[in-house]
This record gives sequence, structure tokens and C-alpha cells, in this order.
Amino acid sequence: MNTPDFQRNFTVDEVSSSSLRAFMNRVFGMMSLALVISGVVAYKMGTPEMISYLIGPTGMTGLGWLVMLSPLAFILVMNFGINKLSPTALNLVFVGFAAVMGLSMSSIFLVYDFGTITKVFFITAGLFGFMAFLGFTTSTDLSKMGAILMMAVFGMVIASVVNWFMNSAQLDYIISCVGVLVFTGLTAYDVQKLKRIGMGVEYGDANSMKLATMGALNLYLDFINLFMFLLRIFGGNNRD
Repeated sequence: MNTPDFQRNFTVDEVSSSSLRAFMNRVFGMMSLALVISGVVAYKMGTPEMISYLIGPTGMTGLGWLVMLSPLAFILVMNFGINKLSPTALNLVFVGFAAVMGLSMSSIFLVYDFGTITKVFFITAGLFGFMAFLGFTTSTDLSKMGAILMMAVFGMVIASVVNWFMNSAQLDYIISCVGVLVFTGLTAYDVQKLKRIGMGVEYGDANSMKLATMGALNLYLDFINLFMFLLRIFGGNNRD
């Protein structure tokens, strides 16, 4: 006996919904794991003794430069090696990236007090969660907004390089405010993009596992950048 069309379609929709749910759960699970790893490493390594190995009396040490640039190397390995790396190997690289990112951010525990860092983290989590929900549920196509926001990211990078020489507190504040707006928007955009990817993959195969890890990387970067910009804005309790 043939299955009625409406029943067959319902079954397909159920499978698609289940795959999407599993895909998104893996994305957010991997992202959360990376945040925990980064947070633990940053907290444990954020002591004057450990930071002295990264920042010396005359500025950044050789090890400090290596730590600062290492996350970019991990990102390049993940992006260019996605077709060659197994899902397990890609996950290990992602975990290593999260650890190095934690090490590179460890100095915030010397610049800001723990209460400020905690407060900003929860503000970031709330804002990120709201925008992620909005990106997942909205029916509005955010593709065009994504292209504009990526252009804004490049603009902020250029402005940050310029301000590295100018050392302007006012320009730094403006960049931070723009950064919050940009990465707030990118969170919604990236979640919507991942939702579309999750609807088109069969969860459980190697390709979908890799795509979930890369999706976790994108959301992790959105969260970390949003957190760092908010910390620069609300870090009024800076340590002397």
C-alpha cells in the first residue's frame, strides 16, 4: 500500500526538522565548549607571573607575539584544511584554537576586575542569545545585511590599525560602539545562515559534522568580539 502524499511529506518534514535540531545543537554545543575552554585558560593564565612572559617591560615579548598571532593560524588551518581534515581532527584544531584564544585574552584579568568581566559576560550572553533567537526565527532574509556588516568589519580593522598609532581614546570608544552593533547583527546573520545549512544537510555524515564545527567557530568569534567590545565600553572599573 502506498503512503498518502500528505503523510509522506510529514515524515520528510519530521526528518528535516530532526536533522536541523541535531545540527544546531552540535553548533551551539561546540561553541559553548570553546567558550568554557577559553574562559578557564584565560582565568588560570591571567596572573602577573604568566602575563610577564607575554608582555615585558619594553612591550610584547616574542612569545607574546606568537600567542597573539596563533589564533589566526588556527583559523587558516581550519578554513583551508576543512576538506582534508577528518571531523575529529577538525574538532581538535578547534579546541586548540579555543585554548590559544584563552591565553591571548588572559591579560583582561589584569586590566579589568573580576566583577566587571563577569557582568559584561552575562550582558554579552543575553544579547547574543536574543540575536541568535531572532536570526533563527525571523522570516526576513538577512543576506544583504551580512554583506554590509562584513564591509563594516574590514572598516573597523583599518580604523583599529590607525588608532594603534594615534592612541585616541575617543576613536577607540567609537570603534567599540560600532563593533557592538556589527557583531550583534552578525550573530543574527550567522545563525540564519547556519539554519539554512542545517536544513540542507543530512546530519551524521562527515560533511555535516565539519560544517557544524565551522559554524561553531563563526558564532564563537561573534561572541568573543561582542564580549571584548562591550568590555571596552563598560570596563569602567579598570584596575589601576
